[in-house]
Amino acid sequence: MNDGDAGTKIVINVTDYESRIAIIEEGRLVELLVERPENERLVGNIYKGKVSSVLPGLQAAFIDIGMDKNAFLHYSDVGDFEGEGHFTFYDEAEDDAGEPYHHPKKHLSRRISDLFKKDQDVLVQLIKEPIGEKGPKVTTEISMPGRYLVLVPGSSGIGISRKISNWGEKKRLRGIVNKLCPEGFGVIIRTVAEGKSEKEFKADIGLLFRLWKKISSRSEKHPAPVLLHRDMEMTSSIIRDLLSSEIESVIVDSKKEYRNIRNYLRMVAPNLMNKVDLYSEGIPIFDHFHVEAQIEKMLDRKVWIAKGSYIVIDQTEALVTIDVNTGKFVGKRDNEATLLNTNLEAAKEIARQMRLRDIGGILIIDFIDMKYNESKRRLFDEFKRELKKDRSKTFITQVSDLGLIEMTRQRVRPSLMHTFSEPCPHCDGIGRVLSNETVAIKIERWFKRAKVASEFNSFQLIVNPEVGNILIGDNAGRLRLITEKLGFHIDVIRDTTTHPAEFKVVAGKTGANITNRYVPS
Repeated sequence: MNDGDAGTKIVINVTDYESRIAIIEEGRLVELLVERPENERLVGNIYKGKVSSVLPGLQAAFIDIGMDKNAFLHYSDVGDFEGEGHFTFYDEAEDDAGEPYHHPKKHLSRRISDLFKKDQDVLVQLIKEPIGEKGPKVTTEISMPGRYLVLVPGSSGIGISRKISNWGEKKRLRGIVNKLCPEGFGVIIRTVAEGKSEKEFKADIGLLFRLWKKISSRSEKHPAPVLLHRDMEMTSSIIRDLLSSEIESVIVDSKKEYRNIRNYLRMVAPNLMNKVDLYSEGIPIFDHFHVEAQIEKMLDRKVWIAKGSYIVIDQTEALVTIDVNTGKFVGKRDNEATLLNTNLEAAKEIARQMRLRDIGGILIIDFIDMKYNESKRRLFDEFKRELKKDRSKTFITQVSDLGLIEMTRQRVRPSLMHTFSEPCPHCDGIGRVLSNETVAIKIERWFKRAKVASEFNSFQLIVNPEVGNILIGDNAGRLRLITEKLGFHIDVIRDTTTHPAEFKVVAGKTGANITNRYVPS
């Protein structure tokens, strides 16, 4: 197992209550994916739904897919119905991140009320998870990602990832896939397919085609609304979509997940199996790779950059604003050079923070005003270059006269701020605090660190009553798991004066406050 900072690593931490995947580039955390039982990944799931209402004025329909809120289907996400319902997508496919694929469409003149009626059954795929008060968003353009290809039922044509730039290779890939593509299906060739053989494509298409047959059969047997197919859970989907020869290693701390990953790679990419390692050190895996400390700072409003400059990130329901400040950085050269250097450093950090926090929707970035157009052009080019590392689609405008860049970033699920925090009950939701679930998980990690370094085995844990209910509710099941695993005796004291996002640990024998002894470093 290589612990060095060079290259890109995927580090996976699995517990009873949460799975986390950290993508680390050159020793720095750039992406964090979190899945908990109460918010499992939904994007990519395929449903047989029932039209609950059609809104001609909005060119949209609401579809009952069996969730608390009906799904929203806009006309732009409806397949281009021609003849028997087939549509053709362009040869150059932009989407290569394993999410449901959207092809560019020609103008459609028909209205949504011509296509759907109330109580009609319709096959849809979820493309955006519920966010806040908004329900999920769906499309009728079903796509099923494999390791090398994406199979698109009811389509025709072959799309190729734009990241494959060699025209000779494009021609070779199109020729192979054209022979293998089943009738009535389209295929998108993914970036990782570059250089692969016909045998590998044949296996991928065969697997996806059999999956589609199962979905179709289930759709015929079950009335709507019903879930027909659940996409891969988070870890498997990341291995499917990201693991390539460019990834240095995958390190996972769960034997079960380790076996699952290797079994999957044995079928689709046996040459990559040697990149997967099982972590078995004493300290928690995210502490070992210095990830936990970076996560602790992830929700900070102020983010320090180089030489005393910083950015301020504010998230609202409508948009995200980011403000760049020079702070203590005054520079030794002329003022324009100082401002440009600060803006360039900020552009790199902003691109990283968007990936790290999974910020989506509309963003307005207030860079420091610069006088010369050449400086603005350099800033725009640098920011655009950094955004190319992002798996989510982005669109940015040129730097305005006011020093603003307006942009959008694809959002398919709530940002990590909504996963890790909840509206503050003391200020009517103006601010946010760590959720009770997040605090409970932090406590569990604290005791895991204490197991490695502490001379104590008996503790008093002082928490807010709501956090205490999570730990000792259900016949103390959660606390019992912690104590049995670690061999500790823990007395939980529920204290109404303790802030919901804080906790205190006291050594049982000495009564000393040892809360700050075992924190991420």
